[in-house]
Amino acid sequence: MASIDEYARRPREERLARIARTPAELAHAVRGVDAGVLVRRPAPKSWAATEVICHLRDNEEWFLERIKLIVAMDLPQFVAANPDRWAEERQYLTNDAAAALAAFARRRGETLEFLRPLGPGDWMRAGLHVDSRGRRTIDEFLSVIAWHDDNHLDQLRRALDGRA
Repeated sequence: MASIDEYARRPREERLARIARTPAELAHAVRGVDAGVLVRRPAPKSWAATEVICHLRDNEEWFLERIKLIVAMDLPQFVAANPDRWAEERQYLTNDAAAALAAFARRRGETLEFLRPLGPGDWMRAGLHVDSRGRRTIDEFLSVIAWHDDNHLDQLRRALDGRA
């Protein structure tokens, strides 16, 4: 699995293609999987496949909101999200995995529609995470999204196999 820095060295079109494949890769990974397997946590503190899909769905909304703010404002500031809190408060384990996957695919399409027409100067616009992440450009966000997809696809596959 490539690191964020390794993704950053790849051409932008390659990174866009990478994130465009994720919805289909998720769908392929869970196709035909029993609902009981989708909500089974491989370890008490590890997410089940359904929780991973819900996280990707909600995080996609988070990514796109921030990217839009970066385009609209000069150096907007962001606070970190708490994915474990989202999983609990939004009751990810009670969500329908197929519906969450469809919502993720729709949101990812919206992200790609927003990113593809950006001009060269737009990619260098940045936002500021007030936590330890610091300043991050839209181009850097694209690398993070690509890495994030790989990370959670791996997590989902492990969960399906019963491995933490």
